[in-house]
Amino acid sequence: MEERLPPQEILELDHVYEALDHPRRRYLCYTLLEDTRWTLTDLATKLAAWENDISEHAVTSDQRERVYVSLYHAHVPKLVDESIITFDDVTETITTAENAAQVLAALEGMGASLDSNQETHARSDMDDEER
Repeated sequence: MEERLPPQEILELDHVYEALDHPRRRYLCYTLLEDTRWTLTDLATKLAAWENDISEHAVTSDQRERVYVSLYHAHVPKLVDESIITFDDVTETITTAENAAQVLAALEGMGASLDSNQETHARSDMDDEER
């Protein structure tokens, strides 16, 4: 007989699937592996750099704004609803929440899979920080 997951474990997996379903949410979760606290502006800058395969310093205000609006109106609320992050409206700061560990563990288990451009960019950012 096939072993089935208890309903609670299925529900927990739903958080993972919802969080990692969209590339921007995956990138956001990937950044949480680096640091568990981000301002929305810093996060928008980092994601815009990844998406455009440029350095963070080269991100234009239009590129940052497009990502910022998308994060603010769609992706951050989704991750808040899934209890993966918290969002402080006053400081516009994102921090990890109760379901973050589960999602981040899944992301690490997937090899923190970004597409090849984002993976290369993330590695170069980390190399720059070490210098």
